[in-house]
This record gives sequence, structure tokens and C-alpha cells, in this order.
Amino acid sequence: MNKIHLILGPQGAGKSTYAKKLAAEIKGLHLSIDEWMLNLYIKDMPNSINLSWIKERVERCETQIWNLVRQMSKSDCEIILDLGFTKVEKREKFKRLAKEINMPLQFYFLNAPHTIRKERVMQRNKKKGATYSFEVTSGMFDFMEAEFHNPTDQELKDAIIIDTNLTPL
Repeated sequence: MNKIHLILGPQGAGKSTYAKKLAAEIKGLHLSIDEWMLNLYIKDMPNSINLSWIKERVERCETQIWNLVRQMSKSDCEIILDLGFTKVEKREKFKRLAKEINMPLQFYFLNAPHTIRKERVMQRNKKKGATYSFEVTSGMFDFMEAEFHNPTDQELKDAIIIDTNLTPL
């Protein structure tokens, strides 16, 4: 039976790298919010960061991504959701949506120390490699760091926990 793999963790934890690796291993479909935002909206982003502008477009992407998930639920394809999942409420929403279509959901929580994660993000900005979608400034990193909700005890109980400080990316 197919399954939804929900990847969560703070910035620089290695979510996209891990999601791509998992997709290759299980021959699953990797859906990344960063790729959707880059391809659909980043070129149109206002010069000054406007959080409501970004949130509205993220919501649009998530709605369309979920429409794909619903369609794929009728196939044998495993789905890897790399959507950030910074908020408990968002994770609960996708858990509820998965239940509505009778698809099992597996949480993965990736983490590493703050200094390592921030350095990874700054290096990603310079290298512009496989997981680079757009530049994340130091200020953006700090802002998003404060936005991240750590997993609840129940989420941790149900999750596969990956310390990317110890796991090569």
C-alpha cells in the first residue's frame, strides 16, 4: 500500500536532501514547496519581503500539491512531502487530509544543532547546488528559526528521527 512520507525539521536540517534520497530509494514522488514556489512565484516576489504575499502563495501551492496527492493515492506511488511543515497546525492538517483518503502517514523529523544548520544554509546560498531554490539571508534564517514549532511528544513518538549532524547529507 502506498504511503505519504512527511518530512519536517528546521531550516538547514537536510529535509530536501533527505527527501530526494528517500524518493530515489523507494521510487516515490518528491513534492517540494521550495521548487513550486521557485517555479511559480519567486520571479514575481515584491522587492521587500511581504509575509502575507508569501503565505498566500504557499497556501495555493499546498492546495495544488494536495490535489496531486489525492490523485496519486489511487496509484502504487509513495509520496514524499517536503513542504517545510514549520507549524504543528499544518502538520495536523496534512495528517487529517491523509486520514480522509485512507493513506498511512509516516513522519520524519530531521534536526542538527543551530550553528551547523545555519552554516549549511549559508553554504547552500554560495554553492547553489541541488537543493538551492532561492537565497536565504541570515535575517530570513533567524526569522524562520523563530517560526518553527518543535514536534509534539506524539509526533516524536510516531516519527523516524534523523540527527543530520551524525548522518552525512
